Amino acid sequence: MCLFQYDDDPEPEERIPAGPLYVPARPGGTHVTVRLFRSPLGARTAVGFTSPERLAATLGADQPWIRLSETALRAMAEPLGATLLTVDPGLTAPAVAPAPAIAPLPRQATVSAAGAARREDAS
Repeated sequence: MCLFQYDDDPEPEERIPAGPLYVPARPGGTHVTVRLFRSPLGARTAVGFTSPERLAATLGADQPWIRLSETALRAMAEPLGATLLTVDPGLTAPAVAPAPAIAPLPRQATVSAAGAARREDAS
């Protein structure tokens, strides 16, 4: 991505603003909560998609969404610490599953150094 714009450039590389976005959300009774994600480097980011098909391809067909402008999404996400906006992310990692419970190890009898030496001599 080029951060500089030259006079002979026909148009900027990124369209600003992104326009109406399909934003992943979580319904919660009388209100809706916008989902926030993490970038590959761990920064909090708001995510928007340019079509419902792209959203479904990335997050699944069951993912609820709402329609928001880029400005409204930024205004909702910035107080929560998400200053980045990612449009049409192409790759997501599956949700982290909780680790299975580990069964405790059986208690083992402690063997002194003298006892271990006697066993070695007996064989």
